[in-house]
Amino acid sequence: MPDVIINGPEGRLEGRYQHNKSPNAPIALMLQPHPQHGGTMNNKVVYTLFHAFARQGFSVLRFNFRGVGRSQGVFDRGEGELSDAASALDWLQTINENASACWIAGFSFGAWIGMQLLMRRPEINGFVSIAPPANMHDFTFLAPCPSSGLILQGDQDDIVPEPSVAKLVDKLSSQRGIAIDYRVLNGAGHFFGDQMDELNTHLDDYLNKTLKDGDQTAVAR
Repeated sequence: MPDVIINGPEGRLEGRYQHNKSPNAPIALMLQPHPQHGGTMNNKVVYTLFHAFARQGFSVLRFNFRGVGRSQGVFDRGEGELSDAASALDWLQTINENASACWIAGFSFGAWIGMQLLMRRPEINGFVSIAPPANMHDFTFLAPCPSSGLILQGDQDDIVPEPSVAKLVDKLSSQRGIAIDYRVLNGAGHFFGDQMDELNTHLDDYLNKTLKDGDQTAVAR
């Protein structure tokens, strides 16, 4: 899994990239939790996401937002981090010009950034959001939401309460043509401590079903 350096808006961005050698392999970008609360690309949830997509034949990139690890710059309240994510996706697309599909996945703060990127990049045709901070940030920009996806949440989350995420899911699910697979993990807190295996199982199950039955059937095996 090679280290990569990406040219970001404020300098270099540090990343980890796993390439799938199959022709037209799909791509997926992973986004980290909040940089000011210890979030990095090596967070366990992000790491789990990364390998779940890699198992499904994706070329996968995770990276540190500005000011985290070896990435240059300073925290920019989400605006700069959205620009970082766009630059990372540009890099991923340049390396994989013939990708058959494009997905975005994020955890907590990264889920918020990911959903904003989803609205700006029509080539993204699938998403996974884990513990999206619906109690902290306004998600009304998802009107209409351009893609169906998976949302995972713990029922014991004391940072992002489950009812706030359920309300977001209801709003998205009411939109025409949008199917949100909402899965609540019993006993799981915000960081899914002892539920990481269960989280992994849900990711595998959703990706298997969606890639088999949906538009992303070109995933290389």
